[in-house]
Amino acid sequence: MRAGIELVATRTRADVTHATVYVPNGQLGYFEEKIADYLTHSTPKGNPKNKPLIESIAEIRLAVLEGFWTDDPALFPLAAETIWWEVWLRGDDEATLARFREHAQKAGITAGDKHLRFPDRLVVLAYATREQMTGSIELLDVIAELRLAKEVPAAFTRMIPAEQNEWAKDLEGRISEPSPDAPAVCIVDTGVNAGHPLLKPATSERDLHAYDPTWGVHDDQGHGTEMAGIALYGDLTEVLLSSSPVALAHRIESVKILRKGAANPPELYGAITAAGVARVEVEAPHRNRAISMAIATTEFRDRGQPSSWSAEIDNLCAGMEDDFRRLFLVSAGNVDDGAGLNFRARNETDGIHDPGQSWNAVTVGAYTERTRIVEPIFDGWTPVARPGELSPSSTTSCIWKPQWPLKPEIVMEGGNMALSPDGSKADFADSLSLLTTYFLPYVRPFVVTGDTSAATAGAARVAATIWAGYPSFWPETIRALLVHAAEWTHPMRAEIDAARTSAELAHLLRCFGFGVPNLERALWSAGNALTLVVQEELRPFERDKSNEMHLHSLPWPAEALRGLGDVEVELRVTLSYFIEPNPARRGWRRRHRYASHGLRFAVQRPTETLDDLRKRVNKLAREEGDEEIGASDRGWLLGSSLRGKGSLHHDRWVGTAADLANRESIAIFPVVGWWRERHQLERWKRAARYALVVSIRTPETGVDIYEPVANRVKTTIAVPT
Repeated sequence: MRAGIELVATRTRADVTHATVYVPNGQLGYFEEKIADYLTHSTPKGNPKNKPLIESIAEIRLAVLEGFWTDDPALFPLAAETIWWEVWLRGDDEATLARFREHAQKAGITAGDKHLRFPDRLVVLAYATREQMTGSIELLDVIAELRLAKEVPAAFTRMIPAEQNEWAKDLEGRISEPSPDAPAVCIVDTGVNAGHPLLKPATSERDLHAYDPTWGVHDDQGHGTEMAGIALYGDLTEVLLSSSPVALAHRIESVKILRKGAANPPELYGAITAAGVARVEVEAPHRNRAISMAIATTEFRDRGQPSSWSAEIDNLCAGMEDDFRRLFLVSAGNVDDGAGLNFRARNETDGIHDPGQSWNAVTVGAYTERTRIVEPIFDGWTPVARPGELSPSSTTSCIWKPQWPLKPEIVMEGGNMALSPDGSKADFADSLSLLTTYFLPYVRPFVVTGDTSAATAGAARVAATIWAGYPSFWPETIRALLVHAAEWTHPMRAEIDAARTSAELAHLLRCFGFGVPNLERALWSAGNALTLVVQEELRPFERDKSNEMHLHSLPWPAEALRGLGDVEVELRVTLSYFIEPNPARRGWRRRHRYASHGLRFAVQRPTETLDDLRKRVNKLAREEGDEEIGASDRGWLLGSSLRGKGSLHHDRWVGTAADLANRESIAIFPVVGWWRERHQLERWKRAARYALVVSIRTPETGVDIYEPVANRVKTTIAVPT
């Protein structure tokens, strides 16, 4: 288009197409002239001038507000509402900032005194209504992105205790208790002080336990109570500032495995964890629970190899002793000394801490969106990480050997750090942390927390929320959904897109996994998104050979997809199952032999018959599934070799809707493990459970892909291999 004016996005609402138009710097006047001509002049034939340009856009937004808004759409302000906007400016030079301030002042907008500088972007706060923000063409010309400015925890930690108590009392009055049979987050930590007024509605004394009853169940260190607050509410800052009712959908349980001033022997970590969890289960044996273990060792010498602790967690997840499956979420662990200095390089050389190498647990890393520093003591300091990047404290599995699982699987908010003006020091700041419950509520109700501990508790909260909506889901299924619904932030996505080799991609996945779980996506399908969930079991082996595979028909709305033709769509597949561990490091013949069995998936290709798919899968099963299933099937992000690590396999395919319409089936098949090799133990007789999550997503084209299949039933065929 002339003058560099571009159509950057379209979306359809109520059968009306809305277009977002980017008008380059200096060209807004040109665009306004076109609008003025359209309104006041006609061509010799009587038609308005520029009719093809203007009438193709039902509602002109000039790339403003809603087009620039990248936060939750529900947070977009009402017409007369005055809010603090987080304004991201197009460019990082002083002239851009001066131009913004000049036109903000003319529009009656209050601009913040401080700003953040990132490559090609400046971030400044502005207090205004949306009418004020749209009132100046010159102001809009320098804006790249808009978000809701978030209050920071420091606003509460700077209050005197009496003020904090008033805020806590207000929130307490808005809370409704969860039902007794609601799912729970079980905090495996230093104990939880359930008398805290914000924890009491969701915590019963019967659900508080200790590995050794003589220790008492109370929290005398604070960490467990901090995690309970995050697991129940997330960051309290947002909840406190809201005036809405808070309906709690899950409960809090606690088992104390750490006591003040006494360290447990390392060789007993696994046994203590198992005994502690058993106490919780005896009290409430039928409750769905997400077990949150935000504690780890202080070293990472195992480098991905199973330890006795991580193997015991694998054992507990798989129900090896009692056939009762469990969902564990464990912390990746924190960078030890010097976190925040030499950022990212240090994260990539500090390995995930034991027991984060557990195959069956969800290992949680930390990322951050927090960059606003308000404390006077940190005047001139800057945030270490940019919004959407890995948290400075988060460890990774970059130093592990390639055969070990991709960890962490997901990341959650863990806060940021502040860097001194000369770059020599990095420190924690309340404003870059998360607000939670303090273990001594009679002193004050709030405290800040962060790092991978807070991220783990936050992930457990998401898991319990999903379980509250779908109580019949297995632990394997909740685990699958956490990964399946994860999204990379913009900085993460940019790194993923820039990866040129499988090794580079694997390196990034070992930093931040599959991104940040999107709770809304995990809970709901939509008109342009469809998610299918399968919970099944198969018998993988018959003594020393493979036994069964499953074929699942995928009830895509084929006609609707074919009607979309070359429109780009996304297919996601996640396969989750629990292996039984064999932690001995001697006697393994091949790398898979830590695992009792493995499962893989293969999606039918457009030109492949079901018989062709079965033959291909049989060949792969015989060859242990190590070769590239997707080698001649383009569009998969990871491919089978990379996605085939561990016991949770996730991949994303992008292609045309017409191509997807012909991918009608998916196969689940076994690969060898010690169940088959050590057949004298007769574990080969066991069935293997799995959860399969498959989803498709299309652009908002107005074509409903959900309704045509909402009432259809998937079929599963058990086929001997």
